[in-house]
Amino acid sequence: MRTATRLFAPVSKAERFVPKLGSYPKGYVVGGIHCGVKKNKDALDLAMLHNVSGNPSVASAVFTTNKFKAAPVQISSKLIKEKNGQINSIIVNSGNANAVTGTQGLKDAQDMIRVTDAVLENTEDSTLVMSTGVIGQNLPIDNILQGIPRLGLSNLGASHDHWLACAQAICTTDTFPKLVSKQFEIKGKTYSMAGLAKGAGMICPNMATLLGFFATDAPVTQNALNQIVKYAVDRSFNSISVDGDMSTNDTIVAIANGAAGGDLIDASTETAEEFSILRAEVTDFAQQLAKLVVRDGEGATKFITIKVTDALSYREAKEVASTIANSSLFKTAMFGNDANWGRILCAVGYADVGSNSVNPQRTTVSFIPSDGSEPLPLLVNGEPEQVDEARASEILKEEDLEVQISLGTGGGQEATFWTCDLTHEYVTINADYRS
Repeated sequence: MRTATRLFAPVSKAERFVPKLGSYPKGYVVGGIHCGVKKNKDALDLAMLHNVSGNPSVASAVFTTNKFKAAPVQISSKLIKEKNGQINSIIVNSGNANAVTGTQGLKDAQDMIRVTDAVLENTEDSTLVMSTGVIGQNLPIDNILQGIPRLGLSNLGASHDHWLACAQAICTTDTFPKLVSKQFEIKGKTYSMAGLAKGAGMICPNMATLLGFFATDAPVTQNALNQIVKYAVDRSFNSISVDGDMSTNDTIVAIANGAAGGDLIDASTETAEEFSILRAEVTDFAQQLAKLVVRDGEGATKFITIKVTDALSYREAKEVASTIANSSLFKTAMFGNDANWGRILCAVGYADVGSNSVNPQRTTVSFIPSDGSEPLPLLVNGEPEQVDEARASEILKEEDLEVQISLGTGGGQEATFWTCDLTHEYVTINADYRS
């Protein structure tokens, strides 16, 4: 008797990476609706977060370094400085970036803030605004301004479904919404953190066409939050690359309302331990979100971790890792399952670091399999290994791969960067993005 072969449909990224439930911070309501920015009426395109704890909240943000900063970036970066981080809400539209839109774009961004503050009964200028989508087109601002009351008055909540709708409403070419939540402890006190991000293309430091915000109910000063966010973003959202392109709209915002109670955490000697714990938790959280962006890289089939060790400084380790991550030759080799370690060394060699920052005679390169089996050395102390091509091919066929490079300087510093392969599908997606 012939045994029938049972075929299983591949598990989608949404099924693997979109959570079915979460642990959400106290004192926030969120949501997402369709307001008419996107043509598809089933596509959510307006998102909101609002602090309803009764406690004043503080916010910190990191913005794109692109010279053509979008109108919402210009307005929000100015506002957060003027308000000393006293921000109560966030409003986001997807489908249109409101970038390179002149004075009309600035007015539209300000109007989004004005209407949101009025609907939520905030004090004036207590909302940050973000936009993402096509560059160079004016917002359908009337649709957005009419959608804000509908969202703010009847479509906000604190449930998992509300958080998921919020994450869905900021997506553009993303294939799945990126939502992460967690609980953590500081000195026996339990806190929660949740956040979302969007991004699949134009992903390269400093950040990318990347929006994200996360909220916590931990009590922290703005000064401490500023330091924590800068540290965390440098090691997460500024340590990823999909295609080497930087957008006009990149924004990451963190907001804290202290609704879970406990002593106020500052960057002082009195709360140094608590500050260190919170910084580590935020960094881990930001890395989880950032990795989801890479996993959703446009057309990507591989998630690649690049770890550079034994550098003279963290900055130089990160520069080398970034250079490899943005090498089209390296990324296409990974797509083709080609163990061409010469492309890795080539990128190491032209990285913008000092002349003594790489020791060619002590440099080692290895593939680290995702299944935990023995690493596959490609180059050891500057000497090429006899590579087992069959095993290399097996390792490279897996979705997850780590490439480890020791620069052999004796400096002992290291950095990790995350990237993906470069595929035919990436070209297809971006060739007709506006069509």
